[in-house]
Amino acid sequence: MSAIAPATWRDSFSVSLTVGAYGIAFGAAGVAAGFSVFQSCLLSLLTFSGASQFAIVGVIGAGGSALSGITTASLLGIRNGLYGLRMAPLLHVKGLRRVVAAQITIDESTGVALSQEERGEAAMRQGFWLTGFGVYIFWNIFTLVGALGAQAMGDPAAWGLDAAVPAAFLGLVWPRLKKNSDRILAASAALLSLALTPILPAGIPIISTAILAVIFGLRQR
Repeated sequence: MSAIAPATWRDSFSVSLTVGAYGIAFGAAGVAAGFSVFQSCLLSLLTFSGASQFAIVGVIGAGGSALSGITTASLLGIRNGLYGLRMAPLLHVKGLRRVVAAQITIDESTGVALSQEERGEAAMRQGFWLTGFGVYIFWNIFTLVGALGAQAMGDPAAWGLDAAVPAAFLGLVWPRLKKNSDRILAASAALLSLALTPILPAGIPIISTAILAVIFGLRQR
């Protein structure tokens, strides 16, 4: 195995720590939505997809059904499958390693891997594994910290923790709105959700916006 370049270490660690820290918001949001500390931590351990996790607790916390939450999370998780198609020819993994690779195939591990392209395929693979494991470890540690902290505070609404989900979503989405088409989609999704919220059960408006994003993406292609 070739030595890991300092730049690859730096890129992977900085992304892992920064993104992993969002786990505090998820842990707090999970408790605010009525999940126990154990349930919140289990979601991070098994689901490990930030946007999907926030979708689940957001929908259920708003009174939606578990089915609505799972459907929304699944729609948001489709992109991870697309990342897998891109990374599979690079990683060449089989058996148990393939399962592990699938678990840590997320925005950040894929992004860091692709950013190492000029350093060669070995650096790309190293960036993927380092970032994937790094985010997984930090995300789960900070989820526990956030959940325990929220539980110790008592009534989540009294501390404003019920706003953690929309605030975290905004923090995740805002830096990605770099093109006019991205901003138009975000504004359209927000308007659609606001229009449907008074007339549809909780969770359905979010599912509708996810479908809108898929349709918008297909039309662009």
